[in-house]
Amino acid sequence: MIPRLLPLLLLLSLLAAAQTPPAAPVLKIPAAAQAGPGFNAEAATNAYLATVPPSAKARSDAYFEGGYWLILWDFLYGSAVLILLLVTGWSARLRELAERITRRKPLVTWLYWAGFSITLFVLGFPLAVYEGFLRERQYRLMNQSFGGWFGDQAKMLGINMALGGLMVMALFGIVRRLPKTWHLWGAGAAVVFQAFFILIQPVFIDPMFNKYTPLKDARIREPILRLARQNGIRANEVYEVDASRQSNRVSANVAGLLGSERIALNDNLLKRCSPQAIMSTMGHEMGHYVMHHVLNFLAYFTILVAIFFGVLRWGLDWSLGRWGERWGIRGVGDPAVLPLAALILSVLFFVGTPVTNTLSRAQEYEADVFGLNTARQPDGEAETDLLLGEYRKLDPTPLEEFIFFDHPGGRTRIYTAMRWKAENQCLGDAVNPCGR
Repeated sequence: MIPRLLPLLLLLSLLAAAQTPPAAPVLKIPAAAQAGPGFNAEAATNAYLATVPPSAKARSDAYFEGGYWLILWDFLYGSAVLILLLVTGWSARLRELAERITRRKPLVTWLYWAGFSITLFVLGFPLAVYEGFLRERQYRLMNQSFGGWFGDQAKMLGINMALGGLMVMALFGIVRRLPKTWHLWGAGAAVVFQAFFILIQPVFIDPMFNKYTPLKDARIREPILRLARQNGIRANEVYEVDASRQSNRVSANVAGLLGSERIALNDNLLKRCSPQAIMSTMGHEMGHYVMHHVLNFLAYFTILVAIFFGVLRWGLDWSLGRWGERWGIRGVGDPAVLPLAALILSVLFFVGTPVTNTLSRAQEYEADVFGLNTARQPDGEAETDLLLGEYRKLDPTPLEEFIFFDHPGGRTRIYTAMRWKAENQCLGDAVNPCGR
């Protein structure tokens, strides 16, 4: 009788094993980073950085430093394309084509925008293939086939044509109706559209690129929800994102605005990180939400756009006065002026890169500290920072960090975690935690 039951018992055991979540990676703490009376934050930081093989560090440094040049080449190539559209009269011909289809100005603007977007997509495609696909493959950061990558690019083009078209229609409507103060009202409209995009992104846009499913593993889900409740975040669900279809990068977010917030972590984080690293990452992301970094960004964006639109008005008036007739542009309210407007704004954003990076880096540092205080996983933070170091330079110079980094450098982030650990070793004292 027992031999007959063996196949059934084996089948049941296999089914049970299939339903059991795989074991999570184990947190590994270097000897010099172990807690104890002689703990030193600097030595612990160096110990974590020393776990990265020289070849991996060299590859990461080469990838990130190559990005410095890509920032320049993207700007120069993009500027050349915009100038080409102006001096060849292609922009004016796109407007004329739209006017042959319809005489309604809002529709003319949208049709022009569609043609303009497709033109930029086609002319920018060679650089996009190198930067977004071939280079990512070269550094082993890309999991997609070319077809999958191209499909995502086509989706982005469609979203840009639809949502960008609505914004451009609104902006040109403002320019035509308020010719003396359009730069003020236009800046306000740009801020409203940015807020609208943030509102709909987690619910409608992100799922177009990845599959969001409720996280089933209660061992991970419940601590995250408990951490959320402790910090006043109303959330009943945590979502898992199949980001591994694109790359091996770890990531998570608490995204959205005004009720559209969504807690999500990608499957790479689940597969590659210890529970301590996952909680540290989620604490960081919750920090962005609790400290209202999205609203702070919108406030900063409002100031920046107001300044940029003021410069834009002056730049358009001056440029059209000199070359407008030669380029076939009738005035500021002509959709054919869009390449010139994009050129001026791209120059402003390029020059302002260190400023915008510094503001972003400050918010990321605040979120790091919040995550340490709420999740209390400094070694988990160090583990995550080392994984991020696969494509971010771990030990940049201060000048590099100031100009090019929108997050603190790896050494800075790990040292912050180890300094927190040095100051909070007493949390492990159950009898007298931190002198209480």
